Amino acid sequence: MAKVILEKVEKVYPNGFKAVHGINLEVNDGEFMVFVGPSGCAKSTTLRMIAGLEEISGGKIYIGDNLVNDIPAKDRGIAMVFQNYALYPHMTVYDNMAFSLKIKKTPKDVIDEKVKEAARILDLEEVLKRKPKELSGGQRQRVAVGRAIVRDPDVFLFDEPLSNLDAKLRVHMRVQLSKLHNKLKTTMIYVTHDQVEAMTMGDRICVMNLGRVMQVDTPLNLYKYPANKFVAGFIGSPAMNIIEGELINNGFIAIKIGGVELQLPQSKADKFKNHVGKKVYFGIRPEHINLEEGESTVKIKGRVAVIENMGNEAFVYFDFFGTQFIGKVDSLKANLINIGQEETFVLHMDNCHIFDFDSEENIGI
Repeated sequence: MAKVILEKVEKVYPNGFKAVHGINLEVNDGEFMVFVGPSGCAKSTTLRMIAGLEEISGGKIYIGDNLVNDIPAKDRGIAMVFQNYALYPHMTVYDNMAFSLKIKKTPKDVIDEKVKEAARILDLEEVLKRKPKELSGGQRQRVAVGRAIVRDPDVFLFDEPLSNLDAKLRVHMRVQLSKLHNKLKTTMIYVTHDQVEAMTMGDRICVMNLGRVMQVDTPLNLYKYPANKFVAGFIGSPAMNIIEGELINNGFIAIKIGGVELQLPQSKADKFKNHVGKKVYFGIRPEHINLEEGESTVKIKGRVAVIENMGNEAFVYFDFFGTQFIGKVDSLKANLINIGQEETFVLHMDNCHIFDFDSEENIGI
């Protein structure tokens, strides 16, 4: 096992395009770290630089105590699982998993022991003699993981390994990978564009955008305390409701949106006194917009566009001064709401977020 450290790591392509902008990151020994972000945010590029499959343009990468900038991929103590699994179609499952050990001229009895142990961990013992074309997608994915396990690496790298699986199998496999990490206790870095996958698997998550790190924290802290507007809008499903407003003081601190003033609770108001009179972004998650009045709540009206009934709850989409807002209400109460009609919703202001208009940083944490 080993920690992974990135110090001011950059990637600039020959045409001058800068894909990665001075990333600083420390992945702890034995940690499951997830890189997440939209397509084109350079999360896979960063993973490939750690693996040694992509040259860095600046900075330093450490795996354990070793500076690996100039060390070839095969000597970095890493094992990588790719999106397309990269299995040899003419080899059996056993031979696919044993291949890297055979290249290293590992003794046959050691190879056999390692392959069978990995097969046992991954429930592949019954398919060791089959070819990849005879396997399901989930089985092929596990063979790719098994091929990595037998190498006994210091660090596992996963590049969107579940993206080719159907929705039900993805859920099953992410549970299996989490169990595998708990069993092996090896450092794992996992790339995905799926924020639900990130939230359910990672010890910590590195949220990236446009080649920069937006925030690194535990899943719960990212959700409850987003550092900026991008993280707030990216983490969470459905996404946080965000709208432009102005902080005002009419005897109380409030957010003015259109002709509506949303009073902030005193616990939050004290943090924003220096921003009165300035434009800001107001954010609140769907679960904090419902029909239940309580302490520190305010009411707003919005015209209902869509109701998504999920069974025991429903997501209600409505227009609030030209911005689509989403509330989360009990499904029975959702049946009393009419599409196309103006309805009254309750905002629980203790849970709102305020972002600086220029920097987009969260000014309330």
